[in-house]
Amino acid sequence: MSWGWWVSGFGVIFLFLGSLGVYRMPDVYNRLQAGTKCTTLGAFCTIIGVGIIEPSWFWTTFIIAVFVLLTNPISSHALGRASCISKVKLCEKTKIDQSEGFCREEDEEDDNS
Repeated sequence: MSWGWWVSGFGVIFLFLGSLGVYRMPDVYNRLQAGTKCTTLGAFCTIIGVGIIEPSWFWTTFIIAVFVLLTNPISSHALGRASCISKVKLCEKTKIDQSEGFCREEDEEDDNS
């Protein structure tokens, strides 16, 4: 069994844990965090593992993995910001809300200038 299978298996475990976190977390913001962290690492490891298993595909899979590594957190940030601007409420169990002042609509920013 080559290293590629171990790396892909590690990635699959993280993808499973990320999907479990998305299922179990109470609100959008916690789901984004659970989903983004686990799926970024899981997809990266799975794709790199495929490149290790099939060496002729390595550079292609490496480029895809770097693309996932760069775009997944950015898209998650955009979803979180859109949720904040849309005033999606936090879970009742949340003790501290540190997002005050971070989420403003573009119209409010233009009015303050």
